[in-house]
Amino acid sequence: MSFSAHHLLGSRLLCLLLLCVSAAPSALQGEERVVEGLKYLAEYQEDDAHQQERCRLSLYLPEKEQGFATVVWFHGGGLTGGTPSIPAALRGRGIAVAAAGYRLSPNVPASVCIQDAAAATAWVIKNIASWGGDPKRVFVAGHSAGGYLTMMVGMDQRWLGEHQIKTGQVAGLIPFSGHAITHFTVRKERGIADTTPIVDEFAPLFHVRRDLPPMLLITGDRKLELLARYEENAYLLGMLQQVKHPDVELHELGGFNHGQMAEPAFPLLVRFIQRVSRQ
Repeated sequence: MSFSAHHLLGSRLLCLLLLCVSAAPSALQGEERVVEGLKYLAEYQEDDAHQQERCRLSLYLPEKEQGFATVVWFHGGGLTGGTPSIPAALRGRGIAVAAAGYRLSPNVPASVCIQDAAAATAWVIKNIASWGGDPKRVFVAGHSAGGYLTMMVGMDQRWLGEHQIKTGQVAGLIPFSGHAITHFTVRKERGIADTTPIVDEFAPLFHVRRDLPPMLLITGDRKLELLARYEENAYLLGMLQQVKHPDVELHELGGFNHGQMAEPAFPLLVRFIQRVSRQ
């Protein structure tokens, strides 16, 4: 089924109602647990404190569920900050969440952030079955810088390929307000202003093709977003439609700025996972 659509949710009230109705944890779910501090890299350097601290993930599990879907979740922070955490809106939904940390610029080049994100995603795909999950139902999502990492991991075969994983093994990509052009931290490393757009191998737009996983693009209000983020995602939608990608949507959350848009976006993420999982 093809779902190429662009939706404008025009009022804050509508989004809040959607959040309350769709994202409320179900009282029917069983007990839940969180396993923290899991290492996802193949090797760790004993003298690299930054790597030791950042390259870990927390795994939230729906205890009495089996064959569940999993969301690999990447936090925002411009690739220079932020802390991994399990979004409260994804608890009690019968899905697992792997909240993954990654090394940060300027401690490492921004490319290492993508490398770490791919390693975390590959670890989940390879290991989630042992925790009761379905490796064919692993979705990747994140907000802001996490949205950028989501797209790079799921669109550029180079990164997952280092772990003998194909991008087609990802069930779906759900970036929240992610860069579709080359990330501004990558540009900063090159001495390029964040108002100068670049599209190269570090831009999701550079990797558009028809056989990408299903994609749900979500941004805040175009009048309130950061650095024309809505327009970037709208262009990405257009290019994906040009190559006849069969399953891509763009939602603009009216009335919400870059930082505010994550919470009302979670119900859309859950609905997307439920739909794709039924296919």
